[in-house]
Amino acid sequence: MGAPAEPPAWMAAAARRWLEEAGATVEPGPGRAFNALPLSGVRVSLVEKGRAVCSLRVPPHLTDAEGNWHTGAIAAAADDVCAAAIMSVEGIIKVSVHYDISYFAPAKLHDEVEMDGRVVEHKGRMTAVTVEIRKKESGELVAIGRQWMTASRPSGSRSKI
Repeated sequence: MGAPAEPPAWMAAAARRWLEEAGATVEPGPGRAFNALPLSGVRVSLVEKGRAVCSLRVPPHLTDAEGNWHTGAIAAAADDVCAAAIMSVEGIIKVSVHYDISYFAPAKLHDEVEMDGRVVEHKGRMTAVTVEIRKKESGELVAIGRQWMTASRPSGSRSKI
């Protein structure tokens, strides 16, 4: 058996474009409104085979009453980064079937955080992916997410995004 085939370059480019467009201030379209909120202001620094890295400065509309980055916003942003990591090798957005996130330290209003999503395993139509979220300045761990995702449509209907 030879090495697995390298995914086409358009997959990483599509994943980058999806993340950038989701975090841009644009008119919401179908499937964009929810992703635009937790990714607002995202800056994509790397999308390559099985990996997506981006950062954002925690905006006021994503904080709780104490000025912490809201845990629901963290979870939603982490899910999107994981989806982009998968898209970079499979060319499609997958849906979560199991999601686990652990929170270690709060990120405050205006803190800059980095999210690093990586594909770690494939089993049939299932893909395991992780994301680490750290404060950019100190490297302090904010959260780690782990999830299994599966194809949201049959593999024969894959198309470029």
